[in-house]
Amino acid sequence: MDIKTAEFVISAPRESMCPSDSKPEFAFIGRSNVGKSSLINMLCNNRKLAKTSATPGKTLLINHFIINKEWYLVDLPGYGFAKRSKSEIKRLEQMIQGYILQRQQLVNVFVLVDIRHEPQPIDLQFIDWLGQSSIPFSIVFTKADKLSIGQQKTNTEKYKAKLMETWEELPPMFVTSSEKKTGRDELLDYIDQIIKELNQ
Repeated sequence: MDIKTAEFVISAPRESMCPSDSKPEFAFIGRSNVGKSSLINMLCNNRKLAKTSATPGKTLLINHFIINKEWYLVDLPGYGFAKRSKSEIKRLEQMIQGYILQRQQLVNVFVLVDIRHEPQPIDLQFIDWLGQSSIPFSIVFTKADKLSIGQQKTNTEKYKAKLMETWEELPPMFVTSSEKKTGRDELLDYIDQIIKELNQ
């Protein structure tokens, strides 16, 4: 897939205020500071599309970007919130759950995971919740440029082994680096494939 246009559309505080058309939506989510904005900007070839920040947890709304006038890339707030009050955490959790469970246009959730770390309980819980809720999802490992090829392979295999403890079948997985544009073509081809299947 070739991304020709990527434009910001709306920031919505809840699912009911998201765009009203029926274009397919691909949502990106991960723990705070996993490199989500950098990945979105890399995919869209636009360094300024999603706001990157040195402070984790800056995305507080459901952000829609229209890609090639055909589909929406949705930037969701992170989970495992950095320095938030209990009421704010509850509001964000309700907003994320409301969007993921109720949004009929949502066709896939990309769960971003920092490849440098051991499998984290918070990521595994979120992945299990998606599975229990019958939400299609994929895992996107970020920051691959920080590790050698061998270490990347070791860490992804550890993740697969951990998931196989509770899953019969593994979701699609992608290894990416926003710095080196690793995994960009694979991710965009996967999105393209899903869109083509929807249009059949």
